[in-house]
Amino acid sequence: MIETNSEASPRAAEADGARRERWLGLLAGGLLGALDTAVTLALGIHFEMNGTDVTLAVLGLYGGTFAALGFTFGLVLEGRRRDRAQAAVIRTQLEAIAAARARLAQSEKLAALGQLAAAIAHEVRNALAVIRSSAQGLIESLPDGDDEAHRASSFILAEMDRLSSVVSSLLSFARPPRLAPRPVEIAALFAQAVLLAREDLERKGIRLERREAHGLPQVNVDPDLLVQVLLGLLSNAAAAVPTGGDVALEARAADGGVEIAVVDSGPGVPEDLRGRIFEPFFTTREKGTGLGLAVARQIVEAHSGRIAVADRPGGGACFSIRLPGVGAGGGTGRVAA
Repeated sequence: MIETNSEASPRAAEADGARRERWLGLLAGGLLGALDTAVTLALGIHFEMNGTDVTLAVLGLYGGTFAALGFTFGLVLEGRRRDRAQAAVIRTQLEAIAAARARLAQSEKLAALGQLAAAIAHEVRNALAVIRSSAQGLIESLPDGDDEAHRASSFILAEMDRLSSVVSSLLSFARPPRLAPRPVEIAALFAQAVLLAREDLERKGIRLERREAHGLPQVNVDPDLLVQVLLGLLSNAAAAVPTGGDVALEARAADGGVEIAVVDSGPGVPEDLRGRIFEPFFTTREKGTGLGLAVARQIVEAHSGRIAVADRPGGGACFSIRLPGVGAGGGTGRVAA
């Protein structure tokens, strides 16, 4: 692996700092030896051997010993610093290996899921289309007074549409998102998402508020896919919020990019479920597929972003999405159905 200048410079500086410790230790030991010599001479202490004055030789030996001890102490400190740095590198590498293994396992699951989805699409979609067409024909041929038959046929159509939606969600999750990114204003994403979600929100009398900070940077995203994510989060909020509740779309600058939040006044997401709600096929809804938030995370991460859930101040849920701004790098309780 080739190190960049930004990576190599801190390491070189750290190595220079570690090497300085041995010389600082030598200097400190030498100074201590010199101080000891000066104090000894000031006190008039002398050393004799066989009638010969050896004071300077003894004091020089002491000074050299102090210097050697200081140098050794500096080496020990240097070794401890080096060991800590190596331990940090090993820990970082282990974390990277664990993350790579997790991504590999996820990729293997997605590959198997993709094969299953392709088989489902081939075998089931055609059958669903035939059944739905037949049910539609039955409805059109039924007499006007046969309310029971009309209700049964409508139920068949609704279930066909639901099954078709399940197959579509499965295919969306199994296939990696194909991005067509371009610089987009957050206001444009919000406007399209609100337009598409307005009917569901108005049906329950939910108040929708937009809060956008001024001067937000553009984001380099696939607008259709990001609107799909926002629409899914707004749909989840509409399902969770009681009649007459509140939902807000928020955006603010964050770390050179943009943080988008969908905030609602619903019951919120229990803390013990927050680590699982983005997992495929996990849902608490009776007829949920557990793929909505999994697909949302897949789309956001394909844009080098992050999606998370937290509590809303005062009660409710807050789903946040962080996206890098243009030129900032990157590619390019309720549970969703």
